[in-house]
Amino acid sequence: MADRAAAAANGRLVKAAGAASVTVAITQIALKLWAWRATDSVALLSSLADSLLDLFASVVTLLAVRAALEPPDSEHRFGHGKAEGVAGIAQAVIVALSALYVAARAVERLIEPEPLESLDLGVAVMVVALAITLALVAFQQLVVRRTGSLAIQADSVHYRADLLTGLAVLAALYLNQRFAWQAADPLLALVIVGIILASVWKIARQSLDVLLDRELEPAVRRRIREIARAHPEVRGVHDIRTRSSGTHEFLQFHLELDPRLPLIDAHRIMEEVESELKRSFPSAQVLIHADPHGVTEPRDPF
Repeated sequence: MADRAAAAANGRLVKAAGAASVTVAITQIALKLWAWRATDSVALLSSLADSLLDLFASVVTLLAVRAALEPPDSEHRFGHGKAEGVAGIAQAVIVALSALYVAARAVERLIEPEPLESLDLGVAVMVVALAITLALVAFQQLVVRRTGSLAIQADSVHYRADLLTGLAVLAALYLNQRFAWQAADPLLALVIVGIILASVWKIARQSLDVLLDRELEPAVRRRIREIARAHPEVRGVHDIRTRSSGTHEFLQFHLELDPRLPLIDAHRIMEEVESELKRSFPSAQVLIHADPHGVTEPRDPF
């Protein structure tokens, strides 16, 4: 009962973070579009393009989160957690294409510089956008710490990059206004593109890890072994396999027990080991196979 209540609370948090992300993206698009039309800054254009993609990514995230939180059914017995990984890949592809478009515009502006206008308005808009983004990132990090949601984590990467790109836009506008350095605008736009592409790589790598069932961190495997071996009636543990699917982990392994144990006792031991594992990994699904200790059989080489 407590586990279901915690899962429901985490689900509400993840949905709230998704809705907040969409709201922030729409607000930023309106502000930056206004400022870009007034200033004609390519750095502001790059930030606007990033926000447009943030809106797309946030909508994808919101839909993916809702899908991932759906309970298992007859066709998806392991749940729908990998929807978050699919969302992450979609985000990475779209954001990368946008970054390349902005890079092309920045190179054009380097070749043919143009003066900027209404710089005070641009600065004011970026300060407001940064404040909104900072509040959202703080909320997203709280949600990620409590739920482990990959989709929200991927979305947060976008907005953390936005903080850096916002500072770069402010620098470009200041240098252009204070020193009439027109090249600062496209040069810092290219810096923003580099930051965006770095965040894309991180999102894509994490999403592929989920979709390809990459093993969890070595520390997780060590902890599983420690917990299993701590039981006084466990003789050994082998063939540990782990994976992640959105906000859930899947842990499975073979438990070596006394071959003379009655089935009811073997079942009790496995239940006790699973209960201890759930203390360290509350969102995990655990599958244990009992082996008679001393029997020779093929094992995983790693």
